[in-house]
Amino acid sequence: MGGIEAAKPASSNLVLILDYGSQYTHLITRRIRQLSVLSLCISGTSPLQSIVEHKPRVVILSGGPHSVHADGAPTFPDGFLEYVEENGVFVLGICYGMQLIVQKFGGEVTVGEKQEYGKMEITVERKGGIFRANEVGEHQIVWMSHGDEAVRLPDGFSVVARSGQGSVAAIENRSKRLFGLQYHPEVTHSARGMDTLRYFLFEVCGLAPDWKMRDVLDEEIEVIKKTVGPDDHVICALSGGVDSTVAATLVHRAIGDRLHCVFVDNGLLRYKERERVMATFESDLHLPVTCVDAADRFLSKLKGVKDPECKRKIIGKEFISIFDDFAQELENKLGRRPEYLVQGTLYPDVIESCPPPGSGRTHSHTIKSHHNVGGLPKDMRLKLIEPLKLLFKDEVRKLGGILDVPEAFLKRHPFPGPGLAVRVLGDVTEGNALEVLRQVDEIFIQSIKDAGLYDSIWQAFAVFLPVQTVGVQGDQRTHSHVVALRAVTSEDGMTADWFYFDHKFLDNVVRKICNSVRGVNRVCLDITSKPPATVEWE
Repeated sequence: MGGIEAAKPASSNLVLILDYGSQYTHLITRRIRQLSVLSLCISGTSPLQSIVEHKPRVVILSGGPHSVHADGAPTFPDGFLEYVEENGVFVLGICYGMQLIVQKFGGEVTVGEKQEYGKMEITVERKGGIFRANEVGEHQIVWMSHGDEAVRLPDGFSVVARSGQGSVAAIENRSKRLFGLQYHPEVTHSARGMDTLRYFLFEVCGLAPDWKMRDVLDEEIEVIKKTVGPDDHVICALSGGVDSTVAATLVHRAIGDRLHCVFVDNGLLRYKERERVMATFESDLHLPVTCVDAADRFLSKLKGVKDPECKRKIIGKEFISIFDDFAQELENKLGRRPEYLVQGTLYPDVIESCPPPGSGRTHSHTIKSHHNVGGLPKDMRLKLIEPLKLLFKDEVRKLGGILDVPEAFLKRHPFPGPGLAVRVLGDVTEGNALEVLRQVDEIFIQSIKDAGLYDSIWQAFAVFLPVQTVGVQGDQRTHSHVVALRAVTSEDGMTADWFYFDHKFLDNVVRKICNSVRGVNRVCLDITSKPPATVEWE
């Protein structure tokens, strides 16, 4: 499967994060970007060449669930320490990353007598380096999550801070530009974590806050113009969501009318989604869009399929088949076959479709396969253009604002590429599951909008459960469907918390659903955060 990369950073002002499996790793990426510094994340076991090609100014070794003593514990590649020393690269180890530094330089890491999890107080013991702005004896509340601890530091390293239990909380070797934190500065529970990261990047490492979304736009347009030949045509798969729309608008700005957008009605859309989205494309965005009605085609392939991963794979394959058909139609019309397919793949899509470090898998032990990442067939004829693949959702919205995409459209909640297929648990073609779900979802979302809550919620939706329960409606016994409601707050979808609704609001919504939607007699509310759950149910 061919494709082009998103624009690579041209400067050495890059922070490269080596991921060792911590649930907070990608929050580090987000926090650094919030400081206007470009940060990218790759596997902690990537070959040295991958690190060298990025030309990082700073490398951060993430935390992880492993012990440095365990057989097969993930580590940085051979030659890494020599590379960072010879090239003046600063290194910050966080949690497991700090323990790796200690072990690799000849220190000692053991299982802690008192393991530390959650909020802990640390005390600054040495003024300098990463804590140069702090006074000796100063206290901070931080977030710990470790079982092992450094008990003897390598030569040249100093203890900068300790926990209330006496464990090493921060270390440094300024001459080698090596630093370590046993806690997680990237989480909000570490009250001064952002201050620590800011000081480290700007004062210790000398980076400049020069990563701007306007520069991203200019770089991506330049990459697209260089990649797509002057006579080449491009297809864009529009889903009606923010990501694909911003991607289409960006590519349209780069190549104009050689972009041909297609919106596929796969039979898995929300209530009146097709009509609403097409109206927006035509009246507000002025994009050239062809609508393909493929509902029967998708639903026939999904009949009897219950496994969510199988559903994603089937949908991904069918989408590509339709795009190939569309490309053939364009070839007949234009006399030239389109070479590229634009997709609104985001950084979290790529991250969640990759295997975790130390898993022993070279491909797919995934949270989920995204239909536009892990669900694509290997024999796809179109080459991919994914201009947003290094961006998070909030960054895409900022980019869309620069591209003059209407604000109301940019504020739309995320909607999964496989559509309602991953919100109907089980066979989507069984009974009237899709129609019930559409009605319930419309009532829920409209109620949220009427209450003025829509912009306070990152994502809200309904789920159709494969169970029926006994109820009483109209003085009669019923045996009807159960639906669930889900609403979360988040910055980027990597972590999320459930939204706290007023009880009166919930009461009104449930009454509307049970009184308006035939075949539903019970409504549940999902109050699970991510982790441990994902945002979508599937």
